[in-house]
Amino acid sequence: MQINDELLSKLEKLSALKIDTNKREETMMELSKIVKFIEILNELDLKNEEATFTTVSGGTPFREDIPSVNPEIIETILAHAPKSEDGYFAVPKIIE
Repeated sequence: MQINDELLSKLEKLSALKIDTNKREETMMELSKIVKFIEILNELDLKNEEATFTTVSGGTPFREDIPSVNPEIIETILAHAPKSEDGYFAVPKIIE
């Protein structure tokens, strides 16, 4: 599959992005490289491979979920927040 200007315009519209005019050629080349790599992956013979992989059937060890609170980390994070209140982020109300 070749990435051309028409396809790039469609991708821009679908992704709600605007690619700068002087970056279009470079973007098309990069996307072409990605598509070429994916096409190579499509050549792999995966007929004898299971379609999904999960570690749950392999016996993932469970651990107890123990919360830990570090006040220094909380202070550092909230120091960078636009607004905080009582140790939490303060955000505008969006639901009445």
